[in-house]
This record gives sequence, structure tokens and C-alpha cells, in this order.
Amino acid sequence: TEAHMSTTQHSTGDASQAPHRHKLPMRLEVVVIGVSDVDRAKAFYADLGWRVDTDAGADGYRIVQLTPPGSAASVIFGSGVTKAAPGAAGDLLLAVDDIEAARAELERHGVEVSDTFHDAGGSLGGGFFASPGREARGPDPEGRSYGTYARFSDPDGNTWLLQEIVERLPGRVEPLEVTTLAELLRETSEHHDPYEKASAPHDWWDWYAAYADARLRGADPDTADAAADRYMAEVKGVTSDRR
Repeated sequence: TEAHMSTTQHSTGDASQAPHRHKLPMRLEVVVIGVSDVDRAKAFYADLGWRVDTDAGADGYRIVQLTPPGSAASVIFGSGVTKAAPGAAGDLLLAVDDIEAARAELERHGVEVSDTFHDAGGSLGGGFFASPGREARGPDPEGRSYGTYARFSDPDGNTWLLQEIVERLPGRVEPLEVTTLAELLRETSEHHDPYEKASAPHDWWDWYAAYADARLRGADPDTADAAADRYMAEVKGVTSDRR
């Protein structure tokens, strides 16, 4: 059986140096999957809270794109989009901060999701292998990032893995470009202004951090506003009368 490694970086190179070896960015943007019923697939993923980016087409062609919350990559399916058979995609991976919370969320939406499992061999820092003989029930015994998984499928049988990542390995996240960071800070300052005028004195950087974190995780500006306000109230004890 061909082994499929987890997203931990086990290579002969230094992972922390990877971003510096290649000057030309190549970012995974889209995964294309085959489905038998486009409307059913769209409803399934949209019900999970995946953002609907586009649904367009004509003359027998239709393309639907959705993006999981906080993801930089999207999924595409439709009519005339791919020759891949419905359900042929397997072990597509979704990184989550809290796998039990993610499982509970899926179950609330009526999705059948497996119990957690890990690599029975415990090797390679929590690697995952497709062989059923290597899967052991329950979370990684050492609680390591990249070591605990769960599995669910869409109505066509395209399989998704949840992988719990609490702390990333060096080199896995590239820093924001200066222009992108500057734009995010500008937006954050504009949204902070009405909060600042309607709240008790506070450290602006606390609200900024909560807002920017929500935006980087895929929240829209209104949702990020609410997340930052909630953080200030629940963690910092600062409330606002603007809402």
C-alpha cells in the first residue's frame, strides 16, 4: 500500500529554510473534485459554513467554488469541470485547531464523522499512513500536533481528513507580504475607530490582534468586528455600547 505522509515535513532538507530556497511563490489554490449532483454537493458544503465564492455557467457548463473557513485554498466542482469520477477524491486534508470541536460541529450539521485516530506505529512524529493496519483509535497518545485525525465524506464519497494542528513546524507558514499586512492594518484601524469611541479606555493592540486574527482565519469584516468585541469583553473586560 502506498504510504501517504501527514503534513509534517519529513525531508532531508531543513524545513525552516524552505521558504528561502524558492523565490517564486507557488501556492495551492484550488482542489477540483468530481460530484454526481452539483446542487446536492453545493448544499452539503455550504451547510458546513464553507463560503460560496462562485456559481456560474452556461450551455451545459457550470462551475461552483467554495472555501472552507480560514482556508487559503478552495474546492471546485460542477458540470464539464473535470473528468474525475464522483467520489474519486480521497484523504483531502483539513487542518483544525481543535479536532473534537470540529467533529462536534460536523455532527451538528448531520455529517457522519469517524472517531479520532492516530498512527499506531507512533513513528515520524505522528505520521499518518493509508494502510488500515496503521490506524489506532483515539487521539495521539502524546498529544502531538499533526498526530490526531478524523474522517468524513461528502454525499459522493469524496473523503476528507481532519488533522489537529496546535503548533506548526518551522517553515509551514509564510509571513504576510508588507503590502498585504499594511492593507490589513489600515482596514483594522478603520474598524477599530467606532469601537474606540464607544468603549472604555483600552490598549488598541488587543482589539487589533483579535480583529486581524479573525480576518486571517477567513471571517468577513462584520464577523471580525464581532469577534474582536467579544474578545475584549470576555478576555480583557472591556465592553462597548456601539452594539
